[in-house]
Formats: sequence, C-alpha cells, structure tokens
Amino acid sequence: MPYADAAVAAPLRRLIGEVGQRSGEFPAYLANHLPMVLEAMARLGATPERLEAYARHYTRSHAVPFPPPAIAPLEDDTWRAALGRRERETDLRLYFEGVVGRIGSAQAVRLSMPVLAPGVAASATHGLMRLAYALLRADDKEVAAALGYWAATYLRYEDVAQDRLPDTADPLALLIGMREEPSLQAVDAPTHLLWKWIEAMGQIPAFQDRLGRLQAAPDLLDRMRPAALALYAGTMSFEALHAVTGCHWLRLVSPVIDAPEQLARHFWEVVLALYTKIGMPQPPDEAMLESWRRLPLPDDQEIAKAAVASDDEHDHSLVFSAFEEFRHTGDRLYKVVAARRVGLID
Repeated sequence: MPYADAAVAAPLRRLIGEVGQRSGEFPAYLANHLPMVLEAMARLGATPERLEAYARHYTRSHAVPFPPPAIAPLEDDTWRAALGRRERETDLRLYFEGVVGRIGSAQAVRLSMPVLAPGVAASATHGLMRLAYALLRADDKEVAAALGYWAATYLRYEDVAQDRLPDTADPLALLIGMREEPSLQAVDAPTHLLWKWIEAMGQIPAFQDRLGRLQAAPDLLDRMRPAALALYAGTMSFEALHAVTGCHWLRLVSPVIDAPEQLARHFWEVVLALYTKIGMPQPPDEAMLESWRRLPLPDDQEIAKAAVASDDEHDHSLVFSAFEEFRHTGDRLYKVVAARRVGLID
C-alpha cells in the first residue's frame, strides 16, 4: 500500500526520525508504537498535519521518555550479555547502528536473528513490530533502533523443549488442544502487561509441555495466518489482535532472514501464552467465518478514514495490517475485522 499522497513521504521521514529517538517503551513497560503507527497512518491516508498532531498527542499523553544514558560500548562478542537489560537500550542501539553502518540493514538483521528469534516475546512482540516497519520503510536508523529495542527487552522461554520432537504441523490444533488441560484454565499472572503474562506462562509445566511441538516447516506462516485471523474474528480481543498483526510483521521480516519458520514458531508460542489470557475460547467454525466474510462492508476509504481519525494506536496497526494481509491473501474476513475494529459494523 503506497502513500495516498506522495507529498507525505518527506515530512513523515523527518517526523519518524524525531520520534524514533525516544525509547521503545514508556512507563510502565508499555510498547511505544509511535514510529510504526505514523507509517501505518500515512499509508492509510493521513495528512502531514494529522501525523504531526498525533505524534504530539501520543508523546505527551504517554510521557514517552528518551532511552537511558549509555553505560558502556558493546562489541560483537559482548552484546549478547546485554540481552533483556532495558537499562542497556542506548548501548544496544549504538551497537546496532555500528553494525548496520558496516554491513547494511539486511545483513545486520540476518546475522542477529538466530540470537533474537527465541526472544521474540520482547516487549510483547513489539520489537518484531518495530523491525518489520523499519524494513518496510527501508530505514537504517529505525532498523538499528528496532534491533536494540528487541535486544534490550528480550524475553524467551527456557530451553525446556530443546530435546522435544515436533509432533504437529497445525497451529490451530495446538492452540485448541490447550483447552483440555485443567491447569491452564483460569490462569492468573502478576500484572495486566502482556509481556509479564507471557513470561509467567513459561513457569507453568502444562504450558511448557506445549513448547517445541510445532513443526517449523517452510509453510508455517501460511498455516498460522488463518488460525490467527479466526481467533481474532471470534474474539475481537486485544490479545488476538496481536496474532493477526504479528503475522503481517513476520511476512515483512521473513525475506531478509534465514529459516524464517523458526521465528514464526517462536512467535506462535507467544500466541499460545496469550490464548490463556482470553480464556481459551473455541474459535468459530468455518461456516461462521464464511457468514462473516459475506457481510456488507463500507469501502476501504471509509475504513481507513476511521482508523486515521482514531487516537488508539491499535486501530491504526490492525487496519493497516488487515488491509495488507487482504492484499496478500484475498481473504475478505480481514476487511470485516478491520471495519469491526473501528466501529463501522457490528
């Protein structure tokens, strides 16, 4: 989806350059979506004036800080020691700026991904989001910021499944099978934060038993995509929204990394963790999904306009990703959930 108005490109690049200097998170440990949703809004038709106004609103209302002061330089043999240490965000950004400057964005992403992929739960998967949008924009500065953010907020499950042989190729079946485990019912976690919930799930033995079971085949993302869409269409939940948008982000990142199915497998394990947060509902069957696909819809411009007018970053994110995934798959259900998200249909 190109910009509706080509004149927005230059002011958008300047604006993202400015807001991108701020931290990847704001108090308390919430993901800063601003660099990404400004790009989404522009592609949905936002004017430069709307983008400027939204950037001011978001930065002020969320008190988005600048990253913490640098502590010490990191090198190729030391940056891994800073994984998961939010106080090293600046050091990690500077390290990756150097890497990108030496070998380019694509190679920097490719070489770092074997380390970063298991920790894709970083900031509730928003490190992946920032990287995806940075690659979409072909923005070296944002690629370095995204890699630094992902590394600083790195969150992975322990290697409890390292010797387990994958036994299913069906992401949805693995998800639904969790409903049969009593200990996964009514799970509680320490806070409302998604990444803290994801982290807490990793301590539950019955959940650990689900790790490492999904086969990382080359078509894994293609099998994840309809499962994520069905889950979101059936729940319209905040958690399932991230499964849909995450499949879009994975598609943007996949062309520049080796073994993208490994990153997709780790991402789906995050979806499994969040499934418990929404009570593990039974996804709608194909007949129900098909009935929703046939619903009358407003035109794309009306859906996009409603998203651009919203101050909720998840409206911009979902509608843009839904439009892009519709272009990729032709599945009209993406437009249905986009229209529902912004309140244009029930």
